Amino acid sequence: MTTGWTLFIVILTAVNVVGAIWLLWVTSRRAPGDQQPGAETTGHTWDGDLREYNNPLPRWWLWMFYGTVAFSLAYLVLYPGLGSWSGTRGWTQESQWQQQVDAAEAAAAPVYERFAGMSLTELGTDPDAMRVARNLYANNCAMCHGSDAGGAKGFPNLTNADWQWGGAPDTVYQTIAYGRIGVMPPWGDALGPQGVEEVTSYVLSLSGQQAPADLAAAGKPKFEMFCASCHGFDGKGMAAVGAPNLTDDVWLYEGTADEIRYGIVNGRNNQMPAQLELLGEQKVRVLTAYVLSLAPPYVEPAPAAPEPAAEEEDPAAVDAAQAAGVAEGEAIPVEVTRP
Repeated sequence: MTTGWTLFIVILTAVNVVGAIWLLWVTSRRAPGDQQPGAETTGHTWDGDLREYNNPLPRWWLWMFYGTVAFSLAYLVLYPGLGSWSGTRGWTQESQWQQQVDAAEAAAAPVYERFAGMSLTELGTDPDAMRVARNLYANNCAMCHGSDAGGAKGFPNLTNADWQWGGAPDTVYQTIAYGRIGVMPPWGDALGPQGVEEVTSYVLSLSGQQAPADLAAAGKPKFEMFCASCHGFDGKGMAAVGAPNLTDDVWLYEGTADEIRYGIVNGRNNQMPAQLELLGEQKVRVLTAYVLSLAPPYVEPAPAAPEPAAEEEDPAAVDAAQAAGVAEGEAIPVEVTRP
């Protein structure tokens, strides 16, 4: 808070406190109306003889108000209330929050201590761990992924086997603990309007949707040039870079032509916030086990088959072929190395 705002708050607070004291003092000096003839009344009368006098407050009530003023002065000394002045007790809302968090962590420590020695698979089958995990999910994940974990536009569905960054237990833990940032660059300027329509049609065709055949055919080489480095030449995506599979019916931003076209032209930028610093190691592990339990069992993808090694040529056969070429009058290429 700046010095100017601090002075403004201090002056405003002081004026209010002094004004309250002055008002109480002035009110207490007025003589009771029922003891002096011609005393001031409010003008209200009942039955002609019953009048309402404008008398001061009773002494006990007046001193109670003075007590509130004294309490306010003591409060302003002990606690924040005068701009940047933090009070003699040094209280802050952040320290109060931290104390409450520490108390909650201490109360929950015995529960998580039992979970510490369990694997993710064991946590996923433990009723107590899953009961705790459901609460963690509801408080930290449901606002984006939904209470049923079905996701929403721009937020992945956690109940299917389609994992943008991979579904291995360690990978899911990394995603929750450290977060993810998914970026798709915009290609509208590079492709041009016609190129955008062609790539859009080709992407639609990858997932079996209806698209003009001529546009899809023209979009394939452009897809291979601009998109295959992340999504793969087959369009099945690459978990290493968070590029989604484009050949199924699971879409992060819906699979309509308009949404696909918008993503190609403008790109996409998603961020999953890191939870490790907020929740701690054991809570993240329990939450990871819960997320894994929502989806079908993870199956490790089969390793790609190695390409067959090129056959080595028989040197004797090569010499024979060259000799035959000389016999037929063919020129033999000679490599010349210049100094």
